[in-house]
Amino acid sequence: MNIINELAKEFNLRISQVEATVGLIDDGNTIPFIARYRKEVTGSLDDAILRDLDERLKYLRSLEERKAEVKALIEAQGKLTPEIEEALVNAKILTEVEDIYRPFKPKRETRGSLARKRGLEPLAQLIMEQRDTYSPSIDEVASDYVTTEAEDKKMHVKTAEDAIAGAKDIIAEDISDNAEYRKSIRALTFDHGTIVSKNTKEESSVYDAYYEYSESVKKIPGHRVLAINRGEKEEFLKVSVQIDSDIILNHLFSQIITNTKSPAKEYIASSIVDSYDRLIAPSVEREIRTAIFDNASESAIKVFSDNLKHLLMQAPLKGKTVLGYDPGYRTGCKLAVVDKTGKVIDTAVIYPTKPREDIEGSTKIVERLIRKYGVDVVAIGNGIASKESEIFIAGVLKGLGDTNKKYIVVSEAGASVYSASKLGTEEFPDFDVTQRSAVSIARRLQDPLAELVKIDPKSIGVGQYQHDMKQARLDEALGGVVEDCVNSIGVDVNTASYSLLSYISGINLASAKNIVKYREENGEFTKRSQLLKVPKIGEKAYQQCAGFLRVPDSKEILDNTGVHPEAYEAAKALLEKFDYTKDDVAGSKLGDLRQKCAKYGTKKLAEELGIGEPTLLDIIGELEKPGRDVRDSLPQPILRDDVLGMEDLKEGMVMIGTVRNVIDFGAFVDIGVHQDGLVHISEISDKYIKHPSEVLSVGDIVNVKIKSVDLKKKRIALTMKM
Repeated sequence: MNIINELAKEFNLRISQVEATVGLIDDGNTIPFIARYRKEVTGSLDDAILRDLDERLKYLRSLEERKAEVKALIEAQGKLTPEIEEALVNAKILTEVEDIYRPFKPKRETRGSLARKRGLEPLAQLIMEQRDTYSPSIDEVASDYVTTEAEDKKMHVKTAEDAIAGAKDIIAEDISDNAEYRKSIRALTFDHGTIVSKNTKEESSVYDAYYEYSESVKKIPGHRVLAINRGEKEEFLKVSVQIDSDIILNHLFSQIITNTKSPAKEYIASSIVDSYDRLIAPSVEREIRTAIFDNASESAIKVFSDNLKHLLMQAPLKGKTVLGYDPGYRTGCKLAVVDKTGKVIDTAVIYPTKPREDIEGSTKIVERLIRKYGVDVVAIGNGIASKESEIFIAGVLKGLGDTNKKYIVVSEAGASVYSASKLGTEEFPDFDVTQRSAVSIARRLQDPLAELVKIDPKSIGVGQYQHDMKQARLDEALGGVVEDCVNSIGVDVNTASYSLLSYISGINLASAKNIVKYREENGEFTKRSQLLKVPKIGEKAYQQCAGFLRVPDSKEILDNTGVHPEAYEAAKALLEKFDYTKDDVAGSKLGDLRQKCAKYGTKKLAEELGIGEPTLLDIIGELEKPGRDVRDSLPQPILRDDVLGMEDLKEGMVMIGTVRNVIDFGAFVDIGVHQDGLVHISEISDKYIKHPSEVLSVGDIVNVKIKSVDLKKKRIALTMKM
């Protein structure tokens, strides 16, 4: 296989484009670096396509390696033929390669291998000749194989019937080992098979819907595959793949029985049935279930990745002092005041909830903190005791009489994971886990990305069945999302945590810690090039990371932009050409630069500056808004000053909400009542959509109408069809 040609075909790209991109990957360049600073080479492929291409490149290379291994293994047995070589060349997936290798793979002792040891292979071959007539008959020939002379009784063939049974075992095994038969049986099972699940327990469970359930293998949605698998894992369900065996057997008969008048037909027919029932069907069922699980996982990972990206890229609440509030009962509610820069400036514990219900004392503490530190927003975690805390805080804010003071209920998914983590302990060694949670809740409102990167992405709460997937694959995909988000925004090298820095292109955890240690020992970085003094950051690492790290107070204004150091000369020449100064950049006085460049001709200008046109356009964008944050243009979080409960909702009410999670069958929307409502996929749009993500993303601010409220089950059905 020519991998470059295959990738070009699959991704609909030019061969030269793929070749150049693969070259960049092989040279050790990161995906964010390639996407941002090598657009001329890749033809401006974005990070999502680059990651898909990189993943497919790895698969195709592993496929070719396995083909070479299998070829060598078969050749070592002296059994490699031109037909097998051709089959290996044409194999498109690893399963097909393993099918080809199956007959040559060392096996534990089987009925077929034992029959071969007994010397019955010639009898099997005789039967498979499918002659019109046999003289002597097959039964008579079989009697010649009867022997009880061997010392090992396993080698005895006691009767002609035993000899024929052994020959049939050999035929059944040969059929099972045939790669083409397996490939066609797999396809038939996928097209005509049914997933069937039945309950193993009489008790009711969340899997009730699957207690007597069946659905076509090729039509079953991924989320149902994952739900059924989980039900099976938790021993509530027994799951199987079923198909009318006549579909398979008729196909095999047509392929294998070449002479319907031959006396051998009945032996071959029973061998086919045995081969399918005993050898092929169980393994094909496993393969089919693995295949649909893998497909379901990949779909779920894509949804999870998309949700995570939008969650991380939500607009930060800049310039606000936030009071983080971690609700609780017996141990109280932990508070943490975080200033506009994210620094913790005070903490407290209050007991407004049961069992103490000290409303008066708690009110005094909260009022004091708000007045003393000029708190703008209270961020309340949405966990246990959240509703009572929301009511309490709304009352406190109302009592202050300041309409500018607001609160918001924040998802605390993963906050406890961070609080108990090594990083949380390092950051706040003197805090207990709930105090750390209060800090995390406040900071994730101020800057979702900077805080959420400290938490395992699986624990952030925007996925579906994430614990049922292949964890290594999920971690790889979600890690790539976090990496792309962090690098698309860039980070301040003087304030970023090592967990945030570790996602920057070219920087691993060790070098991220070295950056933090360097600035602690030497003071703040004053220019980008200082990074080269940090241990474990050499020329290659610097090339990969420099453009994504910002130094706001550097004398070189370009150090606070996404312009890469390798393009500084071109950027300065561009400014000089149109009589701009660095002060104009710092003061954002380049409003007409883009128009001047367009009038001059960007292609001509790029050639004169010795850079590509995409790089020129990126430089213009960075010079226009140095230190900009791409998230600033996104919708701000909805802040509240009143309290609504589910009991206040009425059918037909129209409300504003925030999309919290997008899944295969709909989206969950926070409408401020402590219980997210579900907009089913059928209620999202008047037009047909295949998936909710076509219309909605995590963080979207949407208008929804109450369709129904079930107080007992705590369910809210919403619609976007107005």
